[in-house]
Amino acid sequence: MSTGERFLVTGALGFVGAWTVRALVREGVPVVAFDLGTDRRRLASIMTDDEIANVVFEAGDITDSTTVDRVIATHDITKVVHLAALQVPFCRGDPPLGARVNVVGTINVFEAVRRRRDVMAPVVYTSSIAVFAGDDTDPATGRLLATATGHPVNHYGVFKMANEGNARVYWLDNGVASVGVRPMTVYGVGRDQGMTSGPTKAIAAAVLGQPYRVSFRGPTLYQYAEDVARTLIAASRAGLDGARVFNLAGAVADDRDLVDAIREVVPGAEDLITFDAATLPFPSEIDHDGLDAIGPVLVTPFAEGVRSTAEIFRDLASDGRLRPEDHGLEPLVAAH
Repeated sequence: MSTGERFLVTGALGFVGAWTVRALVREGVPVVAFDLGTDRRRLASIMTDDEIANVVFEAGDITDSTTVDRVIATHDITKVVHLAALQVPFCRGDPPLGARVNVVGTINVFEAVRRRRDVMAPVVYTSSIAVFAGDDTDPATGRLLATATGHPVNHYGVFKMANEGNARVYWLDNGVASVGVRPMTVYGVGRDQGMTSGPTKAIAAAVLGQPYRVSFRGPTLYQYAEDVARTLIAASRAGLDGARVFNLAGAVADDRDLVDAIREVVPGAEDLITFDAATLPFPSEIDHDGLDAIGPVLVTPFAEGVRSTAEIFRDLASDGRLRPEDHGLEPLVAAH
């Protein structure tokens, strides 16, 4: 299929990046994968070798504006899905590096698009529900509104809020349109890092027959990785103006729902999965008002998403390719 689209996905070797690359390749759309790293294991977990062969890889640092500009110009990119970022623990451990990657890196993308804005679609980027605190909910309903004023409680959330503000200024000053989306608890094969990676690790552990303790309990808004990828691509194609920011749609589930869904695929999983007492500092009731501006948004039922995730893990295991350490788990220790 040829549409004249040429996508750049930054952070393409990360979790959501890999799913976004996968979706584009399966559509037959040219895609350039930009990442500082070279480890393609997440791609290899969800794509065939032939599919990966259709991807153009560019190794580079998102904090290097010259490199970002060169890649976009060299490949005549028309659409950018910007996902390169450091997760909460890494921003906490090294705030200056987190700011360079998450904030300066995003500005570099906007600058490169600004210079070619006559041929570019709106910049699509991931913000985060972490721009809010738990008490930013509507006091009357207990729901977190897309228009709520955010009071982030960690560096990661502050950096994401800065990106939303910078996106607005690029629209006001330069006419560079953008769409930011705020995920909550994204799950699926490849989610092996970050504060809310526990549910995916629990699925992998159950398939491996290993015990796993999720670091939180209680309800949260889950988003299946394939849905997120398709939403990002749809946002790039929607032709919206302004600096739009949307909360992502999803399915609310709690720890009991997670165990039940895994048990349906892996009988006995309830004996392997436990939970810490802590809850996430965000409500599970999160409005996604306005998201339909990008078109119909797919939300995979939670049990179906868990089943699909477990089946991919099972296929990897049957090929001898489900290594615990590749999915954020402790390596298996051989019995003596």
